[in-house]
Amino acid sequence: MKPFLLFAGLFISSIAYAQNSAAEKAVLEVEKQRFEAQVTRNYAVLEKTLGDELTYNHSNGNQDTKQSFIQSLKDGKQSYESIGAQEQTIHLYGNTAVITGVCLVKATNNGQTINTKLRYTDVYVKKGSQWQMVAWQSLKLAN
Repeated sequence: MKPFLLFAGLFISSIAYAQNSAAEKAVLEVEKQRFEAQVTRNYAVLEKTLGDELTYNHSNGNQDTKQSFIQSLKDGKQSYESIGAQEQTIHLYGNTAVITGVCLVKATNNGQTINTKLRYTDVYVKKGSQWQMVAWQSLKLAN
């Protein structure tokens, strides 16, 4: 009986790990799509991947909602040349995912060129089958 219970426990834990791994990959893929959409100004992808209740805290202390963030891209106030993730760690809590990471950002903000390294935390929530970012907080690191 003990060997059966050990095998069953290992089997169940491997299924749970595979599910978490698939969910982690899905969230990281949405994160990648969002970064690309910010650079290419793909508003359809941003509408899909950003939650309506988004709070976006920039490293300069400014704060945006989903609407104001997308509008700043449309108006050219915020323009991303590139966003490259260097580190990413993800933790899943049911339908919530927290990503902590480091990225390199080349952008223009109100005419000022930015070439900086950021440490960030963002939060995604799964709504139906779609992961959406609902919070972003970043701070500048020494390059």
